Amino acid sequence: MKKQLHFLAVSCVILVMALAACGPAAPQATQTSAPVATQAAQSTATQPAATAAPTTPTNLVTSLDNVKSATIQIEAQGTFLDPQVGMVVNGAGRGSGFIIDSSGIAVTNNHVVTGAALLKVWVGGNKDKVYNARVLGVSECSDLAVIKIDGSDFPYLQWYSNAPKVGLEVYAAGYPLGDPEFTMTKGIISKENANGNTNWASVGSVLEDDARINPGNSGGPLVNKDGQVVGINYASNQSNQYFAIAKAEADKVLGDLKAGNDVDSIGVNGQVVVTQDQSISGVWVSSVKSGSPADKSGLKAGDIIIQMEGLVLGTDGTKRDYCQILRSHKATDTLSLNVLRWQTQQLLEGELNGRQLNVTGTFASAGPTQSPGETNGGVPSPTSTPSSGGNVTVTDDSKVISATVPSDWQYSGAAWQNTWSIGGKSYPFTAQTLTASPDVNAYLNTFGTPGLFVATSTDWGNIGGYANLLEGVASIYTSCTPKTSQSYKDATYEGQLVLYTKCGTEKGNVVVMALRPVKNPTAYLVLFEIKYTTQAELDTLDAILNTVDVNP
Repeated sequence: MKKQLHFLAVSCVILVMALAACGPAAPQATQTSAPVATQAAQSTATQPAATAAPTTPTNLVTSLDNVKSATIQIEAQGTFLDPQVGMVVNGAGRGSGFIIDSSGIAVTNNHVVTGAALLKVWVGGNKDKVYNARVLGVSECSDLAVIKIDGSDFPYLQWYSNAPKVGLEVYAAGYPLGDPEFTMTKGIISKENANGNTNWASVGSVLEDDARINPGNSGGPLVNKDGQVVGINYASNQSNQYFAIAKAEADKVLGDLKAGNDVDSIGVNGQVVVTQDQSISGVWVSSVKSGSPADKSGLKAGDIIIQMEGLVLGTDGTKRDYCQILRSHKATDTLSLNVLRWQTQQLLEGELNGRQLNVTGTFASAGPTQSPGETNGGVPSPTSTPSSGGNVTVTDDSKVISATVPSDWQYSGAAWQNTWSIGGKSYPFTAQTLTASPDVNAYLNTFGTPGLFVATSTDWGNIGGYANLLEGVASIYTSCTPKTSQSYKDATYEGQLVLYTKCGTEKGNVVVMALRPVKNPTAYLVLFEIKYTTQAELDTLDAILNTVDVNP
């Protein structure tokens, strides 16, 4: 059974679902925290009405200790076309959020929820109770969304009413990616007005702080020592700086979002991609909201919007120009679009709120046919071809696994024997393996050498599934940072993919995938691992992955 991973060049961008980024105070557009309740005045015929002193609602969080009760974990399930991972069918990305009204109104990031078919919510770290939720409104450019959780009488947070100042003690709350346990980290506001432009949003300005935001904390609250919301966790960078959207900035859109209106949004979940030579730049569309202007124009997941109203988008690696166009027009205005459709290698032209997209040419007339791919800085670089020295097909010693690799690469096909302890039980196994790399020994012992490792075993069929297989190898990656975890399914296999970054002293990247056959899920499991540090290495490995054949 040949395993085609459909990575669309594993070299294109992780959206993140998951993942994984205030200027002068604006007039408050709406009251986003519940008002303090007052008791009704009592009156008699002989004395004037008397008003009782205001009381604090019982569900209002008023201390740091209780912030967890109103902080939520969100799982967004849907089908996304990720530019690095490829088509993710029924994928499940996770993020955080927080409740701002006892009726179940909650705030999170746009990139956590837009394009999802359904939302699941866990409240206050309770892993046994799952709530459904629906999106009320989103803002692509502000990276904010308001959702409504089914139910009522929820604990909720209130906003910090003062302007945050440098030195203010803050705490970042949320749920790290793939972890149901609540976390909170401590820091201070280090900058009041930081640059809010990223490759997935363009916020006027944001708060900078040093309270660590883990992958999966996007959309969670940044609170003060009294449990009041100072900002909405938004982004981080390579320099261990963390960013949050302050109340003054959020107030510009939250009122409309609560009312069910989208703001500065055409209905896509996407991010900017730029080839290294800047011959292609634009907004990669990962998913499209049904019924949105983007959907009605004919935009599809996997499209790259390269121009809007004649302006080339994303040349600086951020959504700044894209968002300035949206903010300069009404939601109903007709805007011209120029699009690259990567899957069919077509050029299209059309309009938002106007004529639908039509094919006008092919990639050949647009420049190099290179996939956009993500570098560590978030700006993609171009696809490269495998080694020019030619290719050769190699197999493991048992001829169960085969792959086509550059002819100047080394490979090893030795069997792997080991015993894993999973869930308190021991599982001895023998697996067939194939390792291919420019230097196999360096690949196996460091994170700085690129290569591919494939293993399969019928003994793994009884360890409890692909999740347990990933648990079995997790200890190998303790020096790494988990970036995202997503489901995978095609006609032959189903399983899960995990991306690790910043591995070891080399700061390398690792993609690990555990799969089982759909038709006979207990027959065997397959484990894939690829290591890379540069875009060119990732592109070469992408080409190799699509030649892998597994016949246990």
